[in-house]
Amino acid sequence: MAGLEPLYAWARPAISRPQDALVCGIHWELIRHGYRCLGTGDQPGPDERKSELLPAGWEANKEVYTLRYKSTDDARELLLKAIMVEDSMILNVMDRSSQKVADVTLAVADYINPEHLDDFHKVYKNTEELRTKIASGIIAPFGATAGKARKEPESKEDMHWDENPLRLPPRQPMGTRAPSRPSPLSPFAVGGEDLDPFGGRSGGMIVDPLHSGFPQPGIDPSSGIPGRLPPGAVPPGARFDPFGPLGAGRPGPDPDHLPPPGYDDMFM
Repeated sequence: MAGLEPLYAWARPAISRPQDALVCGIHWELIRHGYRCLGTGDQPGPDERKSELLPAGWEANKEVYTLRYKSTDDARELLLKAIMVEDSMILNVMDRSSQKVADVTLAVADYINPEHLDDFHKVYKNTEELRTKIASGIIAPFGATAGKARKEPESKEDMHWDENPLRLPPRQPMGTRAPSRPSPLSPFAVGGEDLDPFGGRSGGMIVDPLHSGFPQPGIDPSSGIPGRLPPGAVPPGARFDPFGPLGAGRPGPDPDHLPPPGYDDMFM
């Protein structure tokens, strides 16, 4: 608990009981979260000013400690009452402007070693737990102060690509494996390509007789089609639906080259 050590050394002459040490630790947590102490008692006194130190007479009443705090931005003024009930301390805090109230109960023995009041390095224990309880039970209900660093909002650049449907996914880096695509034989892939304006999927309703869903590296429309399209007429990577006869490379007989039925009938 950095910063508490010099405060404890300054307040040590007034600390005679374990609850005094606990109030000193609670006071420092409020200071850490952007509050400054104004004084003791329910009402303001003359010539009050904000301070990181505990005011004179803060430990006078060992059963009820009453301290007032104001945030560094003057937005909130808190009235803190630490009430001893047997071996426990009940912290009751009220925001004077909004009348909002928060409270926390602490077992003094859980955080203070009463036999080591003279040794700062041994007097406090479970300090992280104490910090958490003060932050969640006292600080959080009233909101962060201007003196407390707030967490910056998440940058838009940190959003996952699948969280924004209007943004295109990043290009696949060279040397990395491309994501798997649905099989062209899958019945659920039918029509999928027609919904993809970038031609990255298979399964379109437009039949491509050159490919039919299966890669054929020997056919590249961008290199042109002899007698039909010059080279470069089709942009590289564009989805291309060929037109006209497929040429001599098509397997099987060409129906246009077969004689019509009854061709030997002279009356036909």
